[in-house]
Amino acid sequence: MSHIASPIMRVNRLNKQFGAGCEHCSDPASRHLDRNYCRSCGTVYSCQDITFDLYPGEVLGIVGESGSGKSTLMRCLYFDQEVSGGEAYLEPYKDGGSNMFLESSQQKKYIRNHLMGKVYQNPVLGLRMGFSSIGNIAEKMIAAGNRRVAAMEARGSELLERVHIPVYRMKEAPKNFSGGMQQRVQIAKALSNNPPILLLDEVTTGLDLSVQANVLDLIKHLQRELQISMLLVSHDLGVIRMLADRTMVMLDGRVVEQGLTDQILEDPQHAYTQQLVHSLL
Repeated sequence: MSHIASPIMRVNRLNKQFGAGCEHCSDPASRHLDRNYCRSCGTVYSCQDITFDLYPGEVLGIVGESGSGKSTLMRCLYFDQEVSGGEAYLEPYKDGGSNMFLESSQQKKYIRNHLMGKVYQNPVLGLRMGFSSIGNIAEKMIAAGNRRVAAMEARGSELLERVHIPVYRMKEAPKNFSGGMQQRVQIAKALSNNPPILLLDEVTTGLDLSVQANVLDLIKHLQRELQISMLLVSHDLGVIRMLADRTMVMLDGRVVEQGLTDQILEDPQHAYTQQLVHSLL
């Protein structure tokens, strides 16, 4: 994993707040918050000046407790939510020269359908539970402009096979599947248009341990095979240790530490990271 390459994604000072802010919290320099919440007006600062680079073929882990802002960050990057401020550039989009947050909704759809895939913690958000599994994959391909039914069927079966969904169940709806199988269908759907970047948000939360291990193995295998860049959100350092090259630690909407995963696990600098690492031991 060499960093001679330029980043595939650059995020600079991404901010997301819920609420209008007031004189006590609007100025970042003199902001007095209770964690990431303003007691005076109730505004929540979910992401505060998040800045990072993601390199080609790299897995960047984002770890932090519930409410630290990591899922909000993922929603902003996939345009599920509007940012309050900040910039993000994708190398495969206009040669990394255009802040994607300022693009038209049509262009955002293009980015979302061609350049990114997302796997949600809750499969209900990422799949249509009543469609067939192969229909779910076709839906993402149609959104990217595909019209050739035979080609979509072929791609759909290839992907479902790759994530170990048996051929005879491809026409079945995900609502009949176990949680682990639903996550695998989501992964297949996210990969359907060969996106260079995959966003994975707490993909193993709520799954049994043996099923978790299977899904993580699959992700590791696909990442190696496809050399895809991944942003991987988890509150579980075991997951991060297994998959992430580098790790970013979030607390109360801020990045408190980032570095090589081994380094962060061996020698955590921030008190919160130390606490996380010790709870893993």
